[in-house]
Amino acid sequence: MTGAERREQLIAVARTLFSERGFEGAAIEEVAARAQVSKPVVYEHFGGKEGLYAVVVDREVQTLLAIMRGSLTAGTSRIVLEQAALALLSYVEENPQGFRILVRDSPIGEASFQTILGDVASRVEGLLADTFKRTGLDAKNAPMYAQMLVGMVASLGQWWLDTRKPAREVVAAHVVNLAWNGLSGLDGDPVLYSEQPEA
Repeated sequence: MTGAERREQLIAVARTLFSERGFEGAAIEEVAARAQVSKPVVYEHFGGKEGLYAVVVDREVQTLLAIMRGSLTAGTSRIVLEQAALALLSYVEENPQGFRILVRDSPIGEASFQTILGDVASRVEGLLADTFKRTGLDAKNAPMYAQMLVGMVASLGQWWLDTRKPAREVVAAHVVNLAWNGLSGLDGDPVLYSEQPEA
């Protein structure tokens, strides 16, 4: 293997191991054993477990940010909320190992995941502020509501990671239903507006 190929192999092995055991439970010895290399090879590429973990987390952060930023396009406030819910659930579905790494209790992972959620919340905040102004609500409350909405979807993603039922679109429709209508106005059979046929 070339040096670059070996590095990619080690990152893939470590990603699986960190997903299974977390930062504290993973050991360089096991990364080396699974990759069928000696421990010094891992140290040569990453300097230690912290360096390897930082590379794995950084890649996950970049993947999730790309999905979230690419999904939050123009549209009504409700459509943007749908886009955010679907994007996060898509990441969970397509990258379960990465999502487990990001949400584990680790200083690096926690800060990174919070950074991503903060980025999404700031985009949602602007949309909520506009909606609040149009409907006569106090726009100063938009940041608080944005944090609630994004946090709800992130927490839901952790639950859904293990259940995977119902389907992503159904889960997104329900979270948007709760966020948009509140408990007193829930639809009995919610669907995403973006998936309804045009009349």
